[in-house]
Amino acid sequence: MFREKTTSTSFFGILLLAFSLMPGLSDGKAADRRLKTSQLQQKKNEVSTRTVRQKPLVRRQSRKMIKIQMPARIQTSAYAPDRIMVKFKPEVTIQSRENMIAAYQMRDVQEIPRINVFRMKVPEGMSVEETLALLQFNPDVDYARPVYKTRIFDIPNDSFFMLYQYNLYNRGIVLDITPEIQPQTTAGADIKATPAWDVTTGNPEVVIAVLDTGADMTHLELQNKVVSSGRDFVNDDSDATDDSFHGTHVAGVAAAETDNAEGIAGVAWNCKILPVKVIDQEGTGYYDDMIEGIIWAVDNGAKVLNLSLGGDVADPALEAACKYAYDNGAVMVAAAGNDALNAVAYPAAYDDYVLAVAATDWNDEVASFNNYGPEIDVAAPGMWILSAAPQWYVGEEYLPYLFVSGTSTACPHVAGFAALLFSFKSWLTPDQVMNIIRYTADDVNSSSYAGKDDYIGYGRINMERGLVPYKLK
Repeated sequence: MFREKTTSTSFFGILLLAFSLMPGLSDGKAADRRLKTSQLQQKKNEVSTRTVRQKPLVRRQSRKMIKIQMPARIQTSAYAPDRIMVKFKPEVTIQSRENMIAAYQMRDVQEIPRINVFRMKVPEGMSVEETLALLQFNPDVDYARPVYKTRIFDIPNDSFFMLYQYNLYNRGIVLDITPEIQPQTTAGADIKATPAWDVTTGNPEVVIAVLDTGADMTHLELQNKVVSSGRDFVNDDSDATDDSFHGTHVAGVAAAETDNAEGIAGVAWNCKILPVKVIDQEGTGYYDDMIEGIIWAVDNGAKVLNLSLGGDVADPALEAACKYAYDNGAVMVAAAGNDALNAVAYPAAYDDYVLAVAATDWNDEVASFNNYGPEIDVAAPGMWILSAAPQWYVGEEYLPYLFVSGTSTACPHVAGFAALLFSFKSWLTPDQVMNIIRYTADDVNSSSYAGKDDYIGYGRINMERGLVPYKLK
């Protein structure tokens, strides 16, 4: 599977579920330790006096060891080799458009609804480049673009099964991930979830669409949270089951089953999840599927869209889809990217319509892997975040949870926050929700960059300030 592939990094890159940027692993090898049953029992005994909210329980099961090597970015082409997206000028009639498509011998023509963009396969025997070269001289064509690739942003390690989540409530503990990785956390370096939950734990009518690899809809943390089997744009069917782990992990961070005395807590306890599969099991996706996924999610009632993925190229059809979501009352939240480059990924970079999210750690330090730029809006914890994973992925002898790092894991914290805001005040507009999230953030790097900056925007999100009345400082 993809997790053992290693090659050099490409500019556009294929969608990957991990990059080799893990603190404490300078030799590039992935940690391969998972908690055995005896370790789990020992840890449960050590924290038996703590509350479930402070340290959620992990079910005891016998476990075996499986070594997983760290993957690197896989070099790949920048776009789909056989199809393009075309938008015709408004004055072009349907008949003229159909005649033009027939004359060019385009194949499998499909309209992407709402934004009047057509996806089509290039003529037999012609390349994407040759087809675009022809179309650029056609006065009836507004634009013609390749179908660029997109990728998910996340840096997973092997499976570790912990009993707490510093990202939601940081008590200043040692984060016991492996014998080699045991960072001391700073109390209060979290998103202030617990006081916010005193105001609202979410409304089941508020739906978070997770555009990703799908979701494990049988997982304990998600089986009562999904509103439907979703939509799979990769395989063109109505079953968005996760054939990786990434979408399941992201969905768990945003809205896992909570306050049930086991497993993990999600940010938006009672909000629902709509799985939308736009990424395949190898971590690869294309812009056209992402665009259709955005539109479909909005048309099917999503108020918040989480995209823990992105691409390197601006695209007018992708921007139009983001605008469609915004214009129809939805808040889009997207990961900034993990390449440590001065280039925020798309769609996060569409500042008018999307919240761009960077990652911080357990000490409110900025993650070294973040992409950065003026489009960054806020940050959220994105280092060693514990969430759900499919049982088949981790193995039958392991608990169905993983620790994962990346802007992918930071992103659903913000999506959950947005869902709680809509739950608390349903009349809010996307602009108002986005500004509350921005302007109530904690400027945790103010000693180096006071005010809004290119690294964490307005700061690490603070749900207490955003949701608790009059809590402004």
